[in-house]
Amino acid sequence: MTSSHPAPDSSAGPLSFPVFRALWIATIVSNIGTWMHDVGAGWLMTSLSPSPLLVALVQAATTLPMFLLALPAGALADIVDRRRLLLMAQILGLVAAAILAMLTWQGLTTPHVLLAATFVLGVSAALSAPVFQAIVPELVSQPALPDAIALNSLGINIARAIGPALGGVIVAIAGSPAVFALNALSVVAVLAVLLAWKRPANIHSLPPEHFFGAMRAGCRYARHSPALRLVLIRAAGFFLFSSALWAMLPLVGRRGLGLDAAGYGALLGCMGAGAVVGAILLKKLRKRIAANTLSIAATLLFALATLALALVPNAWLAGTVMFAAGLAWIGMLTSLNVAAQMASPGWVKARALAVYLLVFQGAMTGGSILWGSLAARTSVGTALAVAAVGQAAALILAVLWRLPKDSTTDLAPSHHWAEPVMSVQPTDDRGPVLIEIEYRVSPEKAGEFIGALRRFSSVRQRDGAIRWDVWEDIAEPGRVVEYFIVESWVEHQRQHARVTHADAIDQKMLHAFHVGERPPVVRHLLRPL
Repeated sequence: MTSSHPAPDSSAGPLSFPVFRALWIATIVSNIGTWMHDVGAGWLMTSLSPSPLLVALVQAATTLPMFLLALPAGALADIVDRRRLLLMAQILGLVAAAILAMLTWQGLTTPHVLLAATFVLGVSAALSAPVFQAIVPELVSQPALPDAIALNSLGINIARAIGPALGGVIVAIAGSPAVFALNALSVVAVLAVLLAWKRPANIHSLPPEHFFGAMRAGCRYARHSPALRLVLIRAAGFFLFSSALWAMLPLVGRRGLGLDAAGYGALLGCMGAGAVVGAILLKKLRKRIAANTLSIAATLLFALATLALALVPNAWLAGTVMFAAGLAWIGMLTSLNVAAQMASPGWVKARALAVYLLVFQGAMTGGSILWGSLAARTSVGTALAVAAVGQAAALILAVLWRLPKDSTTDLAPSHHWAEPVMSVQPTDDRGPVLIEIEYRVSPEKAGEFIGALRRFSSVRQRDGAIRWDVWEDIAEPGRVVEYFIVESWVEHQRQHARVTHADAIDQKMLHAFHVGERPPVVRHLLRPL
């Protein structure tokens, strides 16, 4: 893939790259519009229906499309032009927001219409989110990438600090139709940057992956990449319980605290302000405190904020609680986002991040329905208290699956695999292909070698193998045969292109066990036609 960032200075900060800077500012504007919509939609639903479940379903309608479409969107982002995909997704969001504004202005919006429009806006976000995250490495240099990821989180939370408060004021003055219309208008900023961005064309030596094959490859990578799997487990544990605060906040504001729309927006603004402060502090904290320790502190703080929200007697204390929740939210979200980015190489980045977003939004969707149902049967305070206790209990995940420090692992393609020896060039669709590698090791080290080889098997499966195994020759001690199967010849060629510099280091350690003058013998076998 061709990079579009100028990168004259490897030490330059992310905002020194023009396209990243313009897109960062434009997405802040767009996200302000999104948060204004969330305030308007949540507040409008409390007027249209008294049901806690329907109010919670507004949050579910926002996150469910991400759960359903994140992986397909990630697959598309890795096989089609990302700029065009973003343009189409943003236009969809603009149209949906404009239609909702018109219907609400005419008094035609019902609870089901509101949920449907919010769902379509969620579809737009689901198609955009993996692409927005995946293009960041194209826009900045590698040393600037962690700061760029953190800056994106800062931008989201700047919008969270401004959008809800502004949305609440506009709802109070002009009603929900006005915020829906302004949300549509805010999309224009992103569209302008995307239209002006001259993204270099991707140059591929291999034919593009098919859509469903690309989806399978993304799932396979997530299943067999230990680093990404760790992030997914931690994300599920955090977001399932943290969704309670988001889902119950409109009811706490309107019924518990007696706030109007402006007051509710100010509550969300307090959370955004806390997130902005947290994002500014994080750059220094990440250098001094391990990512896993930060995640533990953030989880505990968010659990305390969730519990406190169920008990606060007035809006002033609620604002303080939401500020603390914002600090905790940005700490955990940034830690997970950085870990997910660093765990995924370029060829599968959009799909890997899509799986992360799928887990994120799936947990938020399921949690919103769970806590809304519990609140309908008991009370809002009970739902928040149960969620807070569950989140504290989920900290056991931080002991079993520790987030790494900002990774320096080199996931760039190494191209160190030798090209196969062939008498005839197979067609791309010929397959399946059996790759057999014969090692010779000292018999006394065979057990240690086979253990290392089993650990390395995740690399084979992560990059395309659909089956892997290892065999030991009982007639010749020390003769060990590894084999793996891929679906087709072109898929094996993709394996050659996907292997990374980090894999090369691990493979060198494996080959250190090999004895003899010749390297391990590699054979490629095809099923007869």
